[in-house]
Amino acid sequence: MPTAPDALSVSDVNHRARQTLERDIGELWVEGELSGVSRPSSGHLYFTLKDDQAQLRCALFRTRARFVATPMRDGDRVRVRGRLSIFEPRGDYQLIAEAVQAVGVGELLAAFERLKTKLAAEGVFANARPLPCPPRHLLVLTSPTGAAVRDVLAVLAARWPLAHITLIPVPVQGREAAPALIAALGLLNRQPALDPHSDAILITRGGGSLEDLWAFNDEHLARAIFHSRLPVMSAVGHEVDVTLADFAADARAPTPSAAAEQLVPDQRELARRIVALEMRLGRAVEARLEREAQRLDHLRARLRHPGEVLVRRREALALIQGGLERAIASRLETERRHQRQLAARLAAHAPARRLAEARERLARARTRLHIAMPRQLASHRQQLSAVARELQAVSPLAVLGRGYAILEDDKGQVVRRAADTAPGQALSARIGEGRLDLKVIRTDACDTTPQSGTPSGR
Repeated sequence: MPTAPDALSVSDVNHRARQTLERDIGELWVEGELSGVSRPSSGHLYFTLKDDQAQLRCALFRTRARFVATPMRDGDRVRVRGRLSIFEPRGDYQLIAEAVQAVGVGELLAAFERLKTKLAAEGVFANARPLPCPPRHLLVLTSPTGAAVRDVLAVLAARWPLAHITLIPVPVQGREAAPALIAALGLLNRQPALDPHSDAILITRGGGSLEDLWAFNDEHLARAIFHSRLPVMSAVGHEVDVTLADFAADARAPTPSAAAEQLVPDQRELARRIVALEMRLGRAVEARLEREAQRLDHLRARLRHPGEVLVRRREALALIQGGLERAIASRLETERRHQRQLAARLAAHAPARRLAEARERLARARTRLHIAMPRQLASHRQQLSAVARELQAVSPLAVLGRGYAILEDDKGQVVRRAADTAPGQALSARIGEGRLDLKVIRTDACDTTPQSGTPSGR
């Protein structure tokens, strides 16, 4: 029999495959759409590049990830530079990324943004009804086998065991998820026993990639949530995941556990508050009883026998009556004295006597006026004549009347020298009676010193 060839170990096969990939292909650029982006606490970044026909797993180690400025979100389209390799312990074929460049928004993310803009313009995201806390009946729409329902039930049991919960099992991923959710919402809203003021609906599922959560970006599901008669809370994915169902719901929670915490109060916190209120009430009752006891003691100390009170009141009344009588007598005597004084003053200033005295003063004043008025008028006439004569002597009009004239230019300025004019200049001459418009023909400079026998004012 032929000797069997030596068999290779799995480690050897993976090692040789890794060396072949790294040696023969080397570094290359790959373009695709991001999906399943994961950021563990190690600082490394793991994601998948995909197109319409295939997927490629990628790893971006921490030492290179800190130099990447691209946001790295599910649905983004990127170009990745790296080298193909194999992770030998698991035989995973992957691209070790060295650099990432953003190319554009992926098709799913672009579709999400278009639907978001359209529904927002139609008012589908306008719901903001308050949810009852705790709801009388909580209806949970989710997968019966997922981690989300376990988290919700665990939180509700720990915080509010009295919660009445009904699980409505629906698929939360795939093509059948959105129609199933819409049908469940329609069924619940047709139940007359459910009250929108005391009951609520929770739509929830765990985290996943953009494709996993795409059922919750369905346009018809968003409209069904908007038109729901019962208030709806949406808790889909992790805190960074946002869907159209979140926008259309009345309230959103970042995780299923957070939704349960928002929907019901914490029984332990309520118990602590009740104990604290009970202690405050006890202290308030004790303090009130102590104050009332002190007030009772004070009133008891002030309490007197009615007869004793009446005696003191009679004595006080007698004192008041005596003082009032003395005050009245004193006031009457004061008023009588004042009346006598007023009568004496009135007699001294009788109107008839004062009227006679006024008539006598008026007659004397009239006589003095008749005597002084002619003399005063004559004196004023003499003063007026003297002032008129003095005014006439110094009046420029009197000078103009003797043949003089005053020359003015077009600005109204008086012309005093021939040098201040120019041939052709228009002047105005004011004479004794009227004005003359003149025009300068020629100017002659002359000696301004007056000559003997020549009038200086000409």
